[in-house]
Amino acid sequence: MAEHYASGVWQVKLGNDDEFVERWKEFLQWSRENYPAMVVAKLLRDSGTAGHYISFSEWTDEASRNAWKQQPEFKARIGACVALCEDMRGADYELAATV
Repeated sequence: MAEHYASGVWQVKLGNDDEFVERWKEFLQWSRENYPAMVVAKLLRDSGTAGHYISFSEWTDEASRNAWKQQPEFKARIGACVALCEDMRGADYELAATV
């Protein structure tokens, strides 16, 4: 069974880190409550570059991940996070290898 992921690369505006982390947690808590196919979500803070974060969520299947992204509430919740950023890029992935 393939593992499916959603990921984001975030550059948060100066001074917005705490609020961004809270909004991201609220967004992914909502996701967990409403989409049980989400296995785990993590937000990593870059220790060398201020405001730089990488997020990823693991999903049991591609269809559930895609359905999550089509919901109006998804757009509103991710939009609340993006509003605190200078830049954000998102992408979907499948597992290619594990060591």
